Amino acid sequence: MRALIFAAVLAVSGCSSLNPLDWTHKVDVPQGNYVTADVVAKLKPGMTRAQVRFLLGTPLLTDAFHANRWDYKYSDSAGGKVDPASDKLLTVYFNGDVLDHVDGQAQPAPPAKQLDAAPESKKP
Repeated sequence: MRALIFAAVLAVSGCSSLNPLDWTHKVDVPQGNYVTADVVAKLKPGMTRAQVRFLLGTPLLTDAFHANRWDYKYSDSAGGKVDPASDKLLTVYFNGDVLDHVDGQAQPAPPAKQLDAAPESKKP
């Protein structure tokens, strides 16, 4: 009887998220607008909303009660675990249709990818 109970407890513990033998794949889930610091540096007071949207993309949050404010939020959950250090919020303020100022944090620029040299093709 004890062996049966032990086997049942062992089988049910496999469903637990606290299982040290949990080797399941966790998906990285980036969410929001990935706005880099070099793009934010291109923003200048006096730009129109269309110019800001062209540079930064469509804002993740637009509030009907704060029409002169756009929020660009980004978060990343690497390996299924939320990393608070990756949470960034960039807020763009307008005065009418013109950019007034920018507040918040942008993402660092992604590392440059090295392109492999294309193999030389053999001429016939």
